[in-house]
Amino acid sequence: MTTPFEPRSFLKTLVTLPGVYRMLDERGVVLYVGKARNLRRRVSSYFREHHPSARTRGLVAQIRAVEVTVTHTEAEALILESRLIKELQPRYNILLRDDKGYPYIHVAEGDFPRLALHRGARRAPGRYLGPYPHAGAVRETLNLLQKVFRLRSCEDSFFRARSRPCLQYQIKRCTAPCVGLIDRAGYQRSLSDALLFLEGRGGQVVDDLARRMEAAAAALNFEEAAVCRDQIAELRQIQQRQHVEGESGDLDVVAAVARGGSACVQVFVFRGGRLLGNKAFFPRLPEDEDAGAVLGAFLAQHYLDREIPTELLVSPEPADAALLAQAFHERAGRRVAMVAHPRGERLRWLELARRNAEHALAAHLSSQAGTRQRLEALRDALGLEEVPDRLECFDISHTRGEATVAACVVFGAEGPIKADYRRYNIEAIAPGDDYAALRQALTRRYTRLREEEGRLPDVLLIDGGQGQLAQARAVLEELQVAGVTAVGVAKGPERKPGLETLFLSRENRPLILPPDSPALHLVQQIRDEAHRFAITGHRQRRARARATSALEQIPGIGPKRRQALLRQFGGVKQLARAGVEDIAGVDGINAELAQRIYDAFHGET
Repeated sequence: MTTPFEPRSFLKTLVTLPGVYRMLDERGVVLYVGKARNLRRRVSSYFREHHPSARTRGLVAQIRAVEVTVTHTEAEALILESRLIKELQPRYNILLRDDKGYPYIHVAEGDFPRLALHRGARRAPGRYLGPYPHAGAVRETLNLLQKVFRLRSCEDSFFRARSRPCLQYQIKRCTAPCVGLIDRAGYQRSLSDALLFLEGRGGQVVDDLARRMEAAAAALNFEEAAVCRDQIAELRQIQQRQHVEGESGDLDVVAAVARGGSACVQVFVFRGGRLLGNKAFFPRLPEDEDAGAVLGAFLAQHYLDREIPTELLVSPEPADAALLAQAFHERAGRRVAMVAHPRGERLRWLELARRNAEHALAAHLSSQAGTRQRLEALRDALGLEEVPDRLECFDISHTRGEATVAACVVFGAEGPIKADYRRYNIEAIAPGDDYAALRQALTRRYTRLREEEGRLPDVLLIDGGQGQLAQARAVLEELQVAGVTAVGVAKGPERKPGLETLFLSRENRPLILPPDSPALHLVQQIRDEAHRFAITGHRQRRARARATSALEQIPGIGPKRRQALLRQFGGVKQLARAGVEDIAGVDGINAELAQRIYDAFHGET
């Protein structure tokens, strides 16, 4: 499109009806998408002389064509505008870098249905509960349901192949229907309780459990009564954490803040009177925009292609609020209340969402822009549904099988989370068996996280190739850890950085990223940190083992004298630094024995 654009002649052809306009550059790339109640009036406003907005002047200078689509109503234009913005990603629009959709809990059909995280088209038979703000909220809820109601979450293939209960039964997270330890009626009763709880009727569940507890106690079935008692206690704790006083319906609380050319939108999701969680979004802004414009663009792009709650609390009042409400009404087929000035408890929740948005934006502006870009690149490279906000990496370190140590490092949106780093001393394996070492470390790590309801990672990186990845997949399947993407990171030829090969748990073909890929740089950073942490732990363990071994091999040093020496000096390292006279001062150690101890640590014979 090299022909100069003639706005005057074009404007004469425009109608005065509502619709959507698209502005294109010389290559035919869409620069901007907008909506209008009156197309001629709105589009002509861009071409008046001496436009006050520098951004608009820059846009107009690049326009080589304008395309329009006439709609019946302005609300219909808003819906079309939102879809085109999400599809075309024009550089001059406010863009919501959205993930692919909210996740749900899927309850399959059958005698012993599983509960699992689901995202995407809801075609499989069964019930879908949600939506939840992110996959982490689904995993947390599933973990609660397993703990309280002991419902299965394993794949059907795993369920059918069992001949004995798995670890989930042993840690009291499943009733083992796979091997007949619970009948269909008992399982369906637990499932019914879980569904009532998810629908916000936890009080009814507690009342039913109380009646069952009393009946079981009257029948002298104290074991069943104790199970009901524990379930009631767990449910009351959960209700205290999640219930919102005075709320019973579906409600989203949405607050936006904008500063320094960036913006954050915070969404709190309530369903059935329960807070399911919150999530922060960072739309891309073409220039400084006020929070009202950001919120208006967010609401249009975020809700018009997904389920809309019955009520939205918003701060500040969004641009085109009345038009958004009309479009939501048409989209949902019912009235959607949009409240910008609530009172009482609702005002407190709206203020909380706004403060969360302020804090998230401050952190984003200060130090996380680069990390966010890398995480988004990793999401695209691995084909993930969401930007991962927690990654773990495992590495194994030893010297010819001696003093094997496994290390786990954790990264989030803020970078390394060193408080969550862990090391595992590996025991009872064949020297040099890296597969067994990795399997032991992963089992210990994720068994404990499941038992303590700890945070599971979105991505699990394993330093190694397909063999190590297979071990990780086996452990995750055995422990029924769902929603974790496992990736093997194999070193390239001659172990040169930039030539790594990634193996994905769901695909057989390897993935090789370009050397300048931000996703690859993030993987390298995490892998190198895990390697450093593992080597440090291995060297410390090896040094302790060799020092302790040296003390045990000294003639005349038995368990009591060894204990006295270590107690006196506070450890082997401090003992190795002591002089002969200091060692001889310990009860039971004469001068000759003290000299032998000193010589053992200083290589003298």
